[in-house]
Amino acid sequence: MEQNLIAYCAPTLAGLKSANLFAHHFISKEGFFSELLAINEALNVRGVTVMTLSLHEDFALIYVYRKSHLEKELQRKDARLLLEEYGYQADDVEGCLHQLRGRLSCGCCTGCFPHEIGVFLGYPIEDVKGFIQKGGKECKCCGLWKVYGDEEKARALFAKLEKCTAVYREVFAGGRSLVQMTVCA
Repeated sequence: MEQNLIAYCAPTLAGLKSANLFAHHFISKEGFFSELLAINEALNVRGVTVMTLSLHEDFALIYVYRKSHLEKELQRKDARLLLEEYGYQADDVEGCLHQLRGRLSCGCCTGCFPHEIGVFLGYPIEDVKGFIQKGGKECKCCGLWKVYGDEEKARALFAKLEKCTAVYREVFAGGRSLVQMTVCA
């Protein structure tokens, strides 16, 4: 799991982004939960939480976030209004994440994915709204997400986040530990 955290969540570990998401395959649920607990024990003190958004027979959708960053994202008026459109009623991070988990597992989005998840990943609201409104089509550019707003700003951010991931992969391969590479909140 540590390699996946580095490969998919380096910007969150570095404190550059509020959250990241990835699918993690495992052999045993017991081993997976044991590993998840150990990682959280190590990273929670640095302000990072690793949780499952959905659990399946041999893989989990893993959400890695910095609560302090996510609180700021969710307190923005435009984010609150968008989430309210999808039935989110909670005012706190944990409550909103509980509702997101429910949307992922309830079947109300059969055949689709709750695209408001972009808010929880720190994507610009105009990009989340554009993706939802246009069904993922007609974007200005595509990078770590589809851009419907400020293309220049997005491309600069993509480059910064991709550079961070490349550096984290290199440093991790060189022997630095996940904890050493996780910036304190």
